[in-house]
Amino acid sequence: MFRLTFNAIRPQSLIRLLAFAPRKRSLFAALAMAASVSITLGSATKCPAQQDDSVADKAEKKAEAVEPKFLSEVRQLTFEGRRAGEGYFSPSGDQMVFQSERLEENPFFQIYVLDFETGDVSPVSPGHGKTTCAWINPDEETVLFSSTHDDPEAVAKQKAEIEMRESGTQRRYSWDYDENYELYAGKPGSKEYVKLTDATGYDAEGSYSPDGKLIAFASNRNAYSKPMTEEQKKKFEVDPAYMMDLFIMNADGSNVQQLTEAPGYDGGPFFSPDGKRICWRRFSENGATAEIMTMNIDGSDKRTLTKMGALSWAPFYHPSGDYLIFTTNKHGFANFELYLVAADGKSPPVRVTDTEGFDGLASFSPDGKKLTWTSNRNAQKQSQIYLANWNDNHARKLLGLDPDSASIREAFEIGLRSAKESNAAFRDSDIARHVQYLCRNDLAGRMTGSKGERMATAYVAAYFDYLGIKPAGDDGTWFQTFEFPDGAEAGPGNVLSMKTGVGGSTALATDVDWRPLSFSGNTSVESADVVFAGYGIVAEKTDKFEAYDSYKGLDVKGKWAMVFRFVPEDVSPELRQHLSYRGELRKKLLYAREQGAAGMIVVSGPSSNVNNELIPLFNDFSPSGSSIAAISITDSVAQKLLGEQKLGSLQKSYDDGTKQAGFALENVSVAAQTDIKKIIGSGRNVVGRLIVGDAPSEKVIVVGAHIDHLGQGKTGGSLARENEKSQIHFGADDNASGIAGMLEIAEYISKLKKDGKTKLKHDIVFAGWSGEELGLHGSKHFAKRWPGLMEDAMDKTKPREKDSFHDFIIGVAKDGSLSLNDSATTLDELGKEIAVVVKLAPDFPVEILAHADVKVSEVEKVKKVLFDSGLKTVKVGVLNPAIDPTADRSVIAALNMDMIGRLEDKLVLQGIGSSDGWSRMIETSNAVIGLPLTLNSDTELPTDATSFYKVGVPILSAFTGSHKDYHTPRDTPEKLNYPEAARIAKLMGLVTRKLSIAETQLAWKRHEPKQKMAMRGGGRAYLGTVPDYGADVVGVKLDDVKSGGPAQQAGVRGGDVILELAGTKIENIYDYTAVIDRLKPGQKVKIRIQRGTETMELELTPGSRQ
Repeated sequence: MFRLTFNAIRPQSLIRLLAFAPRKRSLFAALAMAASVSITLGSATKCPAQQDDSVADKAEKKAEAVEPKFLSEVRQLTFEGRRAGEGYFSPSGDQMVFQSERLEENPFFQIYVLDFETGDVSPVSPGHGKTTCAWINPDEETVLFSSTHDDPEAVAKQKAEIEMRESGTQRRYSWDYDENYELYAGKPGSKEYVKLTDATGYDAEGSYSPDGKLIAFASNRNAYSKPMTEEQKKKFEVDPAYMMDLFIMNADGSNVQQLTEAPGYDGGPFFSPDGKRICWRRFSENGATAEIMTMNIDGSDKRTLTKMGALSWAPFYHPSGDYLIFTTNKHGFANFELYLVAADGKSPPVRVTDTEGFDGLASFSPDGKKLTWTSNRNAQKQSQIYLANWNDNHARKLLGLDPDSASIREAFEIGLRSAKESNAAFRDSDIARHVQYLCRNDLAGRMTGSKGERMATAYVAAYFDYLGIKPAGDDGTWFQTFEFPDGAEAGPGNVLSMKTGVGGSTALATDVDWRPLSFSGNTSVESADVVFAGYGIVAEKTDKFEAYDSYKGLDVKGKWAMVFRFVPEDVSPELRQHLSYRGELRKKLLYAREQGAAGMIVVSGPSSNVNNELIPLFNDFSPSGSSIAAISITDSVAQKLLGEQKLGSLQKSYDDGTKQAGFALENVSVAAQTDIKKIIGSGRNVVGRLIVGDAPSEKVIVVGAHIDHLGQGKTGGSLARENEKSQIHFGADDNASGIAGMLEIAEYISKLKKDGKTKLKHDIVFAGWSGEELGLHGSKHFAKRWPGLMEDAMDKTKPREKDSFHDFIIGVAKDGSLSLNDSATTLDELGKEIAVVVKLAPDFPVEILAHADVKVSEVEKVKKVLFDSGLKTVKVGVLNPAIDPTADRSVIAALNMDMIGRLEDKLVLQGIGSSDGWSRMIETSNAVIGLPLTLNSDTELPTDATSFYKVGVPILSAFTGSHKDYHTPRDTPEKLNYPEAARIAKLMGLVTRKLSIAETQLAWKRHEPKQKMAMRGGGRAYLGTVPDYGADVVGVKLDDVKSGGPAQQAGVRGGDVILELAGTKIENIYDYTAVIDRLKPGQKVKIRIQRGTETMELELTPGSRQ
C-alpha cells in the first residue's frame, strides 16, 4: 500500500492527487487510486474535511437513507474504457458530452458525444493529446473542449504515460496542468477544429453562456505572461494550480477579460441558466479547503455560498437557477458526496447522496428532471457516469424554496422557445400557440395569485425578453405585485348560543345552524336581547317613493337586530329596484350599527326561495370589515327565536312594503363570538416597455390584456353547470385570446423598431393585467402608480368637495405614517383625540384617506384604534380627483383586448366616447384589414380599459362578444377563430403604430351614457340569457341562452331580440339589466321577443341567483 505523509507533499498537492481531473468538477478521476491510498496528516494541520463521518452522521445515515428521496431509477450510463466522467447535457437534452479513457494508444481522456435517441457515441476530439472539460454549444452543432493535440510532443507524452503506468511508477501530480492546453470548438466526427485560445498556460474548464455568445474558463496563463513575486514563484513551482484564475471571452475567442485574481485556485465556471451569473469553486490559498462561489458575469458581486471547511467543488446550477449541486468530502477525505445549496446561500447545504466512495461532477438535464454524475459505486470501483430521476420537490422542501418556482422557470423557458418560433406577421398559428399554453392543465385556469398566474406571467415575460422589451415592473423586474381581497374564512373561535323562555341556553352549530358573514367584525356579544327589524332597510323619501325605515320607533341599542335577507318580495317592480341598492347586506349592517345595535342577525325566510339559507363566505368581499357582529341563521333557528309566531306569516306581512318597523322578541337572548379571518392575496401583473429611441420617451402608449381567469370556478363569477363545478375554467377566449393578441402586437412593433423604417416617437408599455376577474385590481394598481399619471390627470382648478365625512380626516402615508387634518400624529395621540370626540359625539363621522401604496395592514391598525375608542362611523377612501381633459398626460392612450377569439358577425370596439380622435384612427387602420366593426361609445366597461379612462386616458377596447361558454369550463382553445383573432391583433397593432408616430396626442373627453347600468344590489333574479353586446339593434339581441335556464324553458333562443320584459319596453342593455333587477324569483312575467320577422310573447319564470 502506497503511503504518503503530510511532510512529503503539500495539502494543495494532496488535493491534486484526488483531483485527477481538477476542472470545475474534477476529483473523480483519482478516486480509484484514492480508495487504495492511506493518507496520514499531521494532527496540527488536520482540517474538518479530512475527518471521518461523525457519530451523528453515522446515526443519521443508519436511521434513514438520504439518497432514495432525491434519486430514483439509478443506473450506470457508461461502461467502456478505464473510466469516464463529466457528462453534460445539450440544451435540448438529446445529447450528452463526456470524457473517457477508452483508446488503447492514448491513455488520456478524449471527448465523446452520446446521442440519447440512437445510443450512438461519436468522438469529438482528434484522438491524440490530452483533452478535458467539454461543453455543447447552444446551437447543438459544435462542442467546446480543452486539448493539447497541437502540442508537438503530444504523441510522445502518450507513450511516456503508457510506459510509466506499465512500470507501476506514480506521477507526482494526478493532473499536470499542461501549459499546452488550449480551448477548441469542433463538430463531432468532423476532425475539424477552431482554436479559440493561444496563450502559454493551462486554458481549460470552459463552458458557453446560455445564448452561446460568451465562454467562461480557467487559466494560469498569467504565470507565463506576467511577472510573479518570489512567493508566487515558489508556490507555482510546487503547484501550478495556485495561479489559476477565471476569465471570460466572446465565443470566437476575442475580448478576453479576467474575472478573479485572488490567491489560490479559482476554477470550474458555469453560467447560471439566465446567463447573468457564474458559479465556481475557490480553493483557499494553502489549497486545504474549497468553497462554492458565484458572481456576476462582469466579476462583480462575488458571493460565498458555502462555509463547510471542507473540499467543496464542482458546482452546477439547477435549470431553475434556484439552487446548485456540488460535491464535498465533508464526511471523510475519500468519501465525496453530493450536496445542494440555495443560489442565495441563505439556507444550510443539504446532503443528497450517502453511498461510500466518490459521488461528484453532477449536472442536471435541461428540464431539471434528471441528474447525471460520476461515481465509483460499481463492483469494479471504476469512475463512470450514472443517471437517475431527480426529485426537485424534495430538494426545494429541504432548501426552503418555493415549490412552484421550477414550474415558473419552465414557463419562462417555454415562452422563450415560443418567441423563437414566432414572427411578426400576425399568424394564426402564433395566436394558437399562445392560447394553447395559457390553457394548459397545469396553469389551472390562471386564478389571480395562483401558481398558474405566475406561470402565465413568466411565459409573457420571456416573450418580452426575447423581443428586446425591457422590464417595467417593480424594482427593475418584469412583475408588478399588488394586494387584493382574496376572501374570508371562519376561524376556530366562532361560538353562538341562544336562550328562549325560562330554560337554559342552547349552543348552535357553525355552518349548520348559523354562520358569520364575511364582513362581520371579530367581536364578542354577551347575551343580548333580540329586536326584529323587518327587512332592515333605511331609504330616503324621493319624488316617487315615500321614506322607508325599518328602525322607526325601535330601540336596538346594545341589542341584536334581526332582519330579512333581501327586500320585500311583493312590492311593485319600481319599488323593488328603489329598495334593492339600499337592501344590500353591507348597507343593512351599516343601518344597524348606526342605530347602536350590538350585531345583526340575517334570516332568509321562506318567501325568498333561496338555494342556501346560510349566506356563503364569498371571495368577493371588501378587505375591510365592521365593528359589530354580523351572522346568518337558518329559518328553523329563526323560528325558535320567534316562538309561536310563524316565520312565513311574519315575512308575508312585510312583503307588500306597507309594514316597515319591527318589534322586540320577548324572553329571547343571543350570545356570540365571531372569528373571521380576512385573506389578503398577492397577484402580479407582467409589464414590459419597448423603448423606441435611445432613451425612454416622456410619454407612453399602454397595450394590455388581462391574463387571469377564474381558476377552478370557486369565485362568484363562474357560470358553470352543476356537473361542472370545480372543473378548470380554461379561459381560452377570456382572455388567453387577448394576451395572444397583445404578444403579437409586441412582436410587430418590436420589428418596426428593429427595421428602423418607421420613426416611432413614443415608447409602448405592454402588459398582462391580473386581478381583472376580481375587480380590475391589477390595472387599477398600475394606473395609480405609473409616474405622473394620477397627478397629470387631476384638475387642480377644482377644489375637493366637502361633506360631513371630511371634517375629521386621518391620512395614512405610503410608509404608514399618520396625519390628522394635515398635522403629523401617532397612533397613541390619535387614540387620545378620538376618545375626546367619542365622548362628545359617538356618531361623529371620520374618514381615513389612505395612500394608494400603503399596506392594508397599516389601515387596519388605524381602524382598530378608532373602533376600540368607541367610534361608530369610519369611512376609508383614496383621493379621486376630478379629471382635467386638457391635462398633458404621461400615458397617451390605453389599448385593451378582452375576448377577441370568437369573431362571428362583427368586432366591437369600445371606449370610442373617450376621445373624438378614435373614429378617424380606426377608419384608416381598418381600411387595411377590412374587419366588420361596431363602434361603441361606452367607457365604463367591465374590463381593464376602465382603470385608465378613470384617470383621464383615452381608451380603446376590442371585444368579439359574449357566448354560452363564457365563464364556464367550456371556454376552450379549439373553439376559437384564430385567423380572425390574428386580424384583430393586426388592427390593434396598426392603431398602436399610429399612436406612436403621431405628432399630437388624443384629447380625452368625459363620456356620459344616456342611461347608467343598474347597480346589482338586492336584485337576485336569474334569466339565463347571454346578450350580444355588439348587436346594433333596438332591444337586446341574445347571443345564446343557458341550457336549462329560465329563458330556455320559456322558449327563448339565441338570436332572439328582447323587445319587452315585465311590461317595460327594452331599448338597450341598460333597460334590460334595470328591469331584471326588479323581478322576483318564482313570479311569472311576460317577455316579448322578435325572432326573424316574427314577434311573439312568452311567459317566463325567473330563477334565483342565490
